This record gives sequence, structure tokens and C-alpha cells, in this order.
Amino acid sequence: MTQDVEMKEQAAPSNSLPSSSPSTLHHLKEIASLIETGAYDREVRRILRAIRLTMALRRKLKESLLSAFLNFALTPGSESHIRLSSYLPKDNEHEMEVDTATSAAQSPAKHALPELEIYCYLLVLIFLIDQKQYNEAKACSSASIARLKNMNRRTVDFLAARLYFYYSLCYELTGDLAEIRGNLLALHRIATLRHDELGQETLLNLLLRNYLHYNLYDQAEKLRSKAPRFEAHSNQQFCRYLFYSGKIRTIQLEYTDAKECLLQAARKAPIAALGFRVQCNKWAIIVRLLLGEIPERTVFMQKGMEKALRPYFELTNAVRIGDLELFRSVAEKFSSTFGSDGTHNLIVRLRHNVIRTGLRNVSISYSRISLVDVAKKLRLDSVADAESIVAKAIRDGAIDATLDHANGCMLSKETGDIYSTTEPQMAFNSRIAFCLNMHNEAVRALRFPPNSHKEKESADKRRERQQQEQELAKHIAEEDDDEF
Repeated sequence: MTQDVEMKEQAAPSNSLPSSSPSTLHHLKEIASLIETGAYDREVRRILRAIRLTMALRRKLKESLLSAFLNFALTPGSESHIRLSSYLPKDNEHEMEVDTATSAAQSPAKHALPELEIYCYLLVLIFLIDQKQYNEAKACSSASIARLKNMNRRTVDFLAARLYFYYSLCYELTGDLAEIRGNLLALHRIATLRHDELGQETLLNLLLRNYLHYNLYDQAEKLRSKAPRFEAHSNQQFCRYLFYSGKIRTIQLEYTDAKECLLQAARKAPIAALGFRVQCNKWAIIVRLLLGEIPERTVFMQKGMEKALRPYFELTNAVRIGDLELFRSVAEKFSSTFGSDGTHNLIVRLRHNVIRTGLRNVSISYSRISLVDVAKKLRLDSVADAESIVAKAIRDGAIDATLDHANGCMLSKETGDIYSTTEPQMAFNSRIAFCLNMHNEAVRALRFPPNSHKEKESADKRRERQQQEQELAKHIAEEDDDEF
């Protein structure tokens, strides 16, 4: 996920200032007025809409634009204005051009709203991260978090959630993620006391990411199990939570629950979040292999993922065949890739699954086979190893056979009709449960305008609502791309 952010930072275009400055500054002023309206009317939906509009302007932000907007939104000479201005690099020529062009239409606010002040912190922080000025971004994010601790307003919650995310991102990009763990725990406690559910959701994911970054899986599971759970407010945060839960349960050998979490995270993730979906699919493939399943070929042929999933495709092929030597060569060939993905330890666990798959193929092909031939086919070191592996596979129910120790051979039983067992019923039951859960989640995700049953909508309000819905649909892709 971090890699996606870095890629977008590198791809940010550098537009010329005179052509983009006036229109961008005008849009920022409109966003500021939208935040003021939302703060006075206590409508958090307007604040959320302002954040979405801001992400569409992210690549057009310049030093002089931000300086001009700070002069407009904050009182010049105030503490917050001085602090935020100090984080911006000085560019006198361009600043004079923007100031002279907009001084006639620019009037400073009488007193800055807390929401507007936090929004200015968010703008400056995003600009510093995009410019890779990480030390200044760390200072700005720390100052914004200190300011947020003194605010208890529901209209600030959406802005605060974004600041929490970028606060953690700044320290992760500089390799100092462990420094803010205590601060994140304190912020999560404050958000819980204030009933800020979106803040709790965001901070819980940041804490889980913090623990998993340093392979502290036990501490992450303790936090996850004891943290309060509620209905998800953000699809992006819910996807992250599912992904982190899947990783934790994979390490703790709870493969069935891990598979469900990882596949659900991959399905719910936005199409624009390609890097996140690739990571989910990588872990889901390993978990399915550990469960003894073979992923379909279509999993590896998804658009934009062919190259990233190529090592896992070759690994799956080795497990499917049951060739231990091929498995070793693939693991050595892509060891650096598996190490960077954090799946190398899981692939070591797959060795036993490879042997079992090969043994299952042997038991299906031969009704009677000597243990010497089993050791040769599975490329094991000795006959004793082959005997112990066969005995364990029979005990676990992996193969339906008997072991003749006196004659040194394995006797396979005839395979019965699978439809005479309860497996088809269990498969249908799992599919029906999945469809019912999807229907229930879709019903819970429905949203309605407040007080829609009490008052009729006027023509002006209806036009305004339709315009907002069109703008929301236009900018939803940019918002999803930025989230991941």
C-alpha cells in the first residue's frame, strides 16, 4: 500500500503556475465555503464532499497557491497561520504574482473555524508528502495531531481521520514508525471516549499496520480482539481491517478464517487500488495452498496483476504437481520477491503440502506401491521418511490407504462416490451463506437523506442534491485512488 502512494507521488505532473493557479485557488475557496457551511449546519456530509473535491486538486497544489489560500482562510499573524507558513518553502516571485492577481477578491476570515484550520493543516501536509519533504511533513503532522487533541467536534472527525492516516504515513516513509505507537494508542483512546467511530476505525488499522510492520503479531491480535467493533463507516478502512486480520490469522494457522478475510478484502477493494488488491491476492493464494486448495488460473490472469503474480503462479504449479524439486527451485528463484512480500515463512510451510499432494497423486495412481518407490517419486531422503509421511497422511485423512509395514508397501483403497457423502451439501451451504451475507451487507450499506420522511423536497433542493451526486460520482475514483 505504501508502494502505491510512492508511485503516485512520482507520477505527479508539474503544471505551470500561471495556467493552473487562478482556477485552483478559486476551487479551494469554494471548498472552504463548503466546509464553513457544513460546520455551521453540522452536516458532516458537506465536510466529506469537501475532502473528495480536495483530492481531485491534489496534483495542482503549489507553494504560492497554499500561501494565498492560508492568507484567505486564516487570520494573518495568527499562531496557526505563522506555523503553517513556516513549513512552506519561500517562492517570492510566484507568491507576488498570485497575491497581486487575487488581492482584490481576497478577504481574510474574521475568525478561523476549527474545521477550516484543520483543513489547512491537511492541505499543507498533503503538499509536503507529495514534494517528498518528509521531515517538514513529520513536523506539520505532529503539530496537527497536537491541535486535534483539543478539539471535540463531530464535524472535524472526517478531517481528523485523514490527518491520522498521513501522520502515520510520514513516519513510515522515514522509517520511524515505532516512535508514534504510543501516541496512536492515546489517540485511539481519545477517539473511543469521544465516540468518534471513524477515528477509531482509522486508528485501529494504523495500529495494526504498525505492529505488523515489526512482525508483532501477538500484540496485533490482542489489540484486534479487544478493540470495540461497530458497523464500518468507510469501505477503504474496512478493507484494510480485513487484510490485516487475514495476515494475523494466517500467521496463527487459522487458515479458513484468513482465507475468508483476504478474499473479502480483495473483492471489496476499489478497482483503482491495484497494489492493495495484488497484496490481498498474494496472501490469499498462499493461504489456499496451505489449505490444500489449488487456485484457479483466472486468479493469476486478472488485469494488471499478471506480472506481479507470476512467482505465485509458478509456485502453485509446483504444489499442484507435487514435485518437491521444482518447488525448491521456484522458492530459490523468487526468494527476494517472497521476502519483500513477507510470505517467505509461509512458503516454507508449503513443503509438507507439496509432499502430501505428490503422495495423494501416487495413492490415486497405484493400488499397491512399495515405500522405496514412494521415496523415489517424492524425492525424499530415505524410506523411513516416506513411511512416517505416509502414516501421518493416513492418520490425518489426506489419503485413503493402509500401510503394510512388514512388506514395506502402501495399499490404496478404492475411491468412493463423493455424492454419497455430505461434501456437496456443505459446498452448497457455504455458497448460500455467502449470498445471504452479501445481501445483508448491501442492505446495511443503504443510505438515505436525513428527515426524508418528514418533509418534501423542493425543486431547488432537488437540483442541488442532483448536482452534488454528479460531482460525487465524478470524484469518487480519485478518492479511492488516494486512499490506497
